[in-house]
Amino acid sequence: MYDTYIIKENDTIDSIAKKFDTTENILYGLNDYNIDLIPGNSLIVPKINNKYFDYYTITKGDTLYKIATDNNINPTLLADLNGLNETDYIYPNQVLLIPKGGTILYITAMGDTLEEIAKGLNSDITELISQNKNIYLQPEQLIVYKYE
Repeated sequence: MYDTYIIKENDTIDSIAKKFDTTENILYGLNDYNIDLIPGNSLIVPKINNKYFDYYTITKGDTLYKIATDNNINPTLLADLNGLNETDYIYPNQVLLIPKGGTILYITAMGDTLEEIAKGLNSDITELISQNKNIYLQPEQLIVYKYE
């Protein structure tokens, strides 16, 4: 759910954060607080549109299960969304993507059809296509549906 950005001359953490509609703290967290603003270096940046997700910064004592429960999301889905296994260690200041209220996520499996996914999300195919830039129906693709 992240992308790589190549640092350009005169980039600042603030200017990069603004380009990706995020904050400096999130950029630092995504890059393990190891950012060298040297042109040509790469930086991990958020890829997902913020209209569907919020960011959560882990604090001491948090667990994936607790975060998932507090945010009304399945722990396995939360782990998958963030490239983790449910048993992975999480640490303070690590940043997770959390679906915003009214957002339903589905991770595709082999053999899924768009009709089945739309029906399972109480949506229609046209709406799913309008909310997801590309739908390939390959295993482990994230499908997002925001209802009003």
